Amino acid sequence: MTAQEGQDELEAQFTHWRHYVQRRRELHPPDTDELEDHLRGSVDELVAAGLSADEAFLVAVKRMGSLDELSREFAREHSERLWKQLVLAGGTSGPVADTRTRQELLVMVICAAGAAVSIKVPGLFGLRFGEDGAFYGPNLSLFALPWLAAFLAWRRQIPRRLIETLAALFALGAVAANAYSLADTSQSVVLTSLHLPIALWLVVGLAYVGDDWRASRPRMDFIRFSGEWFVYFVLIALGGGVLMAFTYGTFEAIGIEAEEFITQWLLPCGVVAAVVVAGWLVEAKQSVVENIAPVLARLFTPLFTAILLILLIAIASTGAGIDVEREALILFNLLLVVVLGLLLYSISARDPLAPPGLFDKLQLALVVSALAIDVLVLVEITGRISDYGTTPNKAAALGENAILLVNLAWSAWLLLRFVRRHTSFMALERWQTDYLSVYAAWAWIVVLVFPPLFGYA
Repeated sequence: MTAQEGQDELEAQFTHWRHYVQRRRELHPPDTDELEDHLRGSVDELVAAGLSADEAFLVAVKRMGSLDELSREFAREHSERLWKQLVLAGGTSGPVADTRTRQELLVMVICAAGAAVSIKVPGLFGLRFGEDGAFYGPNLSLFALPWLAAFLAWRRQIPRRLIETLAALFALGAVAANAYSLADTSQSVVLTSLHLPIALWLVVGLAYVGDDWRASRPRMDFIRFSGEWFVYFVLIALGGGVLMAFTYGTFEAIGIEAEEFITQWLLPCGVVAAVVVAGWLVEAKQSVVENIAPVLARLFTPLFTAILLILLIAIASTGAGIDVEREALILFNLLLVVVLGLLLYSISARDPLAPPGLFDKLQLALVVSALAIDVLVLVEITGRISDYGTTPNKAAALGENAILLVNLAWSAWLLLRFVRRHTSFMALERWQTDYLSVYAAWAWIVVLVFPPLFGYA
């Protein structure tokens, strides 16, 4: 390992430690800065005494005296063997943490209620959820994600200038969703409904990482948060579906029609409130349910690898092309997004210091297979545009597949170099987290530029 790679990994350790400390309910940003200064000073002294950077970091954490409890919890949350050997022991909680927990619950309830109330405001102007799709489709994320960002911003105690940035970006999203006069049948309505939530979710990510947005480790933590949030949201949605069925059936049994209440109140209010509640669950229950999404990624990676390989063999043996009609494009793009998600969450669950193994080779096969599928899709889309002209849907699909092509191609190259021990795993992690800005930029382009570019079609 070169000196630069060693320094990069040490900085990653500091970033990881700082991000963990910032989640402590009783610690504020000035406390975190003071602790980090103390830790860095100890590491410098130990390195000067002859220890390696990794050894110095671990020993410095162990020597933090009154912070042994913090060290134990850090070890409990992370699975690296050396951490557990050095610092794992029992743990306690205190009245300060309990007070903070109650405050956090109250803020979550306020934000969830705010989301539920906000989605009913358009009803004052005669709009109905489920019927006025041209309005609710593009705007749905604006009723929920600002409240989730507000909860995370409060929890992280981010500075005012960052709060102003978040507010400006959400305001831009509101303009993008409502400034253009689009017909219900316009392709731009669908594109905005799909891409604006992506753009705004990455704004939520800015609230999550706070001032550490330049570092790759906090961005990877946000990716992990996104996966955990999705799992919790789906579980809440399943429970909500049972609740709605129970409500409809029981009221129907006593002669009361509950469909209006369910479709106009329970469903929309429950959906947007669940967005906030799921985020709170991820933050509050990390010690109970840890890293569900990465575990699922490791489970499904072999299965998706096998499916993609079989698909490529079938295409090669039959000579059949890929159908690039709208439904097929959505299906193939979803497949590629799932592959990217499997890669991201597998990365987030992996010890970056561990040597390459069999699973890394399996990931390489998955990425290469997805790359081949993406190339085939791009060829078909390009041919279709050449023959019949472009539409907003085809242009968006072309851009998204080109972006995925670049990501998958470089990911495959980095994985290959890692498997051959020519680079560190941190290079792949940095590439994926840095590439989040590309997804955000493209989502904003589709939302802001495509409607006027294609004549609001």
